[in-house]
Amino acid sequence: MKRAIRMGMGLWGFLAVLSAAAGGISLFVSNPLITSAVWLAACPAVLGLGGVLRQLLKGLEDLERYLKNPDCVPVSKGTWSPSFWESLQKWSARQQTQAEETRQENSRLRLQLQLLERQRTWEQAVLDSIRDAVLVVNEDNQILFANPAARELLNPDAVPEHFSSLGTIETAAALREKIHRCRSGRIRHVRHELTLNVRGQQRIFEAVLSCLPESSPNSGGVVAVLHDISREREISQMKNEFVSHVSHELKTPLASINAYAEMLVDGEAQDADTIRQFCSIIQSQALRLNRLIEDILNISRIESGLVKVNRSNHSIALIVRDAVEMIRSYAQEKNIAIHAPAPILYDQACVDRDMISQAVINLLSNAVKYTPAGGSVTVGLEVDEAEGRLRVTVTDTGVGIPPEELGRVFEKFYRVQANNHMAKGTGLGLNLVKQIIETVHGGRVFVSSVVGQGSTFGFELPLALTGCAAASVGGSS
Repeated sequence: MKRAIRMGMGLWGFLAVLSAAAGGISLFVSNPLITSAVWLAACPAVLGLGGVLRQLLKGLEDLERYLKNPDCVPVSKGTWSPSFWESLQKWSARQQTQAEETRQENSRLRLQLQLLERQRTWEQAVLDSIRDAVLVVNEDNQILFANPAARELLNPDAVPEHFSSLGTIETAAALREKIHRCRSGRIRHVRHELTLNVRGQQRIFEAVLSCLPESSPNSGGVVAVLHDISREREISQMKNEFVSHVSHELKTPLASINAYAEMLVDGEAQDADTIRQFCSIIQSQALRLNRLIEDILNISRIESGLVKVNRSNHSIALIVRDAVEMIRSYAQEKNIAIHAPAPILYDQACVDRDMISQAVINLLSNAVKYTPAGGSVTVGLEVDEAEGRLRVTVTDTGVGIPPEELGRVFEKFYRVQANNHMAKGTGLGLNLVKQIIETVHGGRVFVSSVVGQGSTFGFELPLALTGCAAASVGGSS
């Protein structure tokens, strides 16, 4: 606009120049009337146009200053009427109010977006940190969401294109069937127990399935949460087996004691020898029952951390020698030779002597039990000063243990089925050895075996490089 007025001002100057030129030309024109007419016509027009243009230009400059600074209203309002300035001020105030509201709305929206992004990030972090598998599928079983645990469970190879639908996952057949039932029945929440193949192993899961509400965008969708309960099932089975084994082991000696006690009461033992025989059997069964209860209590105390450990520096060779002497008579009854190690100059370990002696006796007793007559049992003792450890081994020439059962021989009440005919037992001896060595003394037990050739059981303990506390509780020194 201002540019157009400035062009008009230029045109006005040009007309003024033309007027002056016309006046100059009229000096050379002989007719005075023509001269007067030219001047009379040109001068007022030029002067009037110039005034209008100047006034308009000034008004536009005032308007420009006002728009740049609405607080500064021009004192001279000759160009524009008061109502114009009033309307302009009101319009400007409205524009400022709208601009402020827009700015506040933009600020609110930015804050809301930041909060939503933070909330989304937080929710994603929560879902990703859950150890249970969380899976969301739509009505076509397309996977809408899966946390890392779900991806690891259903797609261990982590191939994205094979994880877009449950239909492409071979191991999810059982899960698909449960989801279909949940969707068909429109069940809000339902629990199922599933068995899935995870890396070649059968794992048991508790699946909680929930249908999405009909009002949601994915009304046919289902949320599945899979919790691995394999360990719980294992523990439950172990508890049941433990109760069953304990009941059986307690029942056998009690039945013998009860039977012979009844015969004594009924007077079936008429002579002193028979009475002595019955009493001897009752005594041996009572001792067996006592050993079983002691083993169970010892294992329970060690596992619960309530056992009192009396530690001091002892020579392991001397403990082994005493244990061999205690078991030697039992071995001689079966014509089994026991070879003990020669004393070692330095084989001190910070141990509870009675516990380590019990562990060695259990290993020797097992070796003699499962070695046929005429065999041998060799006890070895090695010291590795560089590693600060000593190793005790008990090697027999017995029946051996099948490879598939080696990993379970230290479990409670576990007995190798193929060797049950060789000797009676509770299946607690080796577990007690494991608890004494590993839980109480921080050592390590190990076993190796060849069927038909024999087995080697042993343990490692740290050498006593410094002083040893006299007593401790719960296996800590």
